[in-house]
Amino acid sequence: MKQTTKNWIGAVALVLGSSAVTGAVVKGTVSNSSQPLMEQPVAAMPASVAAPSGLVDLTVAAESTVGSVVYIKVTQTGKTQKVQVQDPFDLFGFPDIFGFGRGQQPQQREYKQPDRHAAGSGVIISADGYIVTNNHVVGEADEIEVKLNDNREFKGRIIGCDATTDLALIKIDAKNLPAIKIGNSDDLKLGQWVLAVGNPFNLTSTVTAGIVSAKARSLGANGIESFIQTDAAINSGNSGGALVNERGELVGINAMLYSQTGSYSGYGFAIPTSIMNKVVADLKVYGTVQRAILGVGGKDVSNYIDAEKAKGNDVELGTVSGVYIEKVYDTSAAEEAGLEKGDVITEFDGKKVGKMSELQEAIAQHRPGDKVAVKYLRNKKSHTETVTLRNSQGTTKVLEEVDLDQLGVQVKPVSDEEKNTMNISYGLTISAIRNGKMKSAGAGKGTIILQVNDQKMNTVDDWEEAVKSANQSTDRTLWIKALTPSGRKVSYVIDLNE
Repeated sequence: MKQTTKNWIGAVALVLGSSAVTGAVVKGTVSNSSQPLMEQPVAAMPASVAAPSGLVDLTVAAESTVGSVVYIKVTQTGKTQKVQVQDPFDLFGFPDIFGFGRGQQPQQREYKQPDRHAAGSGVIISADGYIVTNNHVVGEADEIEVKLNDNREFKGRIIGCDATTDLALIKIDAKNLPAIKIGNSDDLKLGQWVLAVGNPFNLTSTVTAGIVSAKARSLGANGIESFIQTDAAINSGNSGGALVNERGELVGINAMLYSQTGSYSGYGFAIPTSIMNKVVADLKVYGTVQRAILGVGGKDVSNYIDAEKAKGNDVELGTVSGVYIEKVYDTSAAEEAGLEKGDVITEFDGKKVGKMSELQEAIAQHRPGDKVAVKYLRNKKSHTETVTLRNSQGTTKVLEEVDLDQLGVQVKPVSDEEKNTMNISYGLTISAIRNGKMKSAGAGKGTIILQVNDQKMNTVDDWEEAVKSANQSTDRTLWIKALTPSGRKVSYVIDLNE
């Protein structure tokens, strides 16, 4: 039997740059998360128009939305690395031109990796320059260029990124932009006409048509996902583009394609606006997503039944759809509400739940502190409990992203001289310090950071990733092992909640 490999591909155009190619592996009051993020009223879109032949006329939807989709070019600056080089003749003991033996030690030279370039799409959601796209399009970008449908170009800046949903919010300094009207993805029906608008293969302002093939599709690509599946052609470069209904309303952000060749083969996937609205609102106000957590682990009831039957077990849960709870996490909202292993969640906040992706989509529309009704079956009997959702720290407080500037230090890899003097092989030296969390903890200029939360610090990226991970952890604490300039071992504890 011929065996094939499935490839889930973020639809980002790849552009050669210096022989390198980059892939897409790559405070105020918040309005109701179910409301579109529109800052200026947008003229109502006409209902779908019936063509003389009786078919749906999609020309109005295409013409009204193509100007709201932008072309995004990103550049990731190549990093400079130090590499050891050895004179090849010295390996064989050949003398130099003067007859003296070389005997040289390996020398260090700096090597700059080529810049990497990629391209994708984005959707204008407000007249003052806010644009939604995918995290895998701009998340690692050092420079962002945005080209509008009228060929004007602007520099973009990142407002916030969310890898869990693969969404990002960027902004350009412009006014009176053609913002798209945001629709409700929950209203989509199977078989309904949709258009994919984007920039595949650098072919700007391309519109393709198809239908909604499936809803609440889970691919295992993102932490939270409930994709709209469509057969509208989505190719490399469509990432971050718009999926719109026949009225020209945004219902999804194109994100992925399924292909065994790397090109369109009939399966494209978009992030629904039901998830997008909440994520974008949080990024705009807080800079990070206020993610609500129920605190259960489980699987689709259908998958659970199949797995048990494969073991020879008979299963009777009182339903063949829903989410089977395999684990209830300690100190979680679910534990507080009395949910148990073996329960089956069938409704969340008044919405029927048939599978895990639908539960994830429903939870993603809420914030920590929201009270929701959860309906579940236990021993085939129906129960309903009111649950107060929590954040990843187990509280209902608003979490704000800890800016590296709040730590008040600038770091750089230790030099060879410092390695020899301190007898170490890795570390980051504090090259500059000002008032901030690190100075308050006792660190000073010249302190060498060796480990953060048991992770060795070799590069500045290691430091940034350690801070980011701690910020998203349950205790939000940095446990730092370091050396003073005199070589004394010290430890610092930085509480990111303070």
